[in-house]
Amino acid sequence: MLGSAAKAQTKAAARNVMLVHGAYADGSCWSEVIGRLQQVGLRAMAVQNPLTSLAADVEATRRILALQDGPTVLAAHSWGGMVITEASVDP
Repeated sequence: MLGSAAKAQTKAAARNVMLVHGAYADGSCWSEVIGRLQQVGLRAMAVQNPLTSLAADVEATRRILALQDGPTVLAAHSWGGMVITEASVDP
């Protein structure tokens, strides 16, 4: 029998994964990772950030985040770490 903490964690389990690329890269760098995540039943996608400014990258990430249905895990590489740190404060 699951305890209340385990039940809450199960109900809030994320099925969405958003991957954010670093500087000098684009969303295609996540193609193999996306395929592997999809094979295990997760909805995975990469954000295509413009790399023009932190604000522009955060906005692009928040636009895609707003399209997600339910809890979402954000993962990033390099510069993308700054982007998801800012974007993740969005409810």
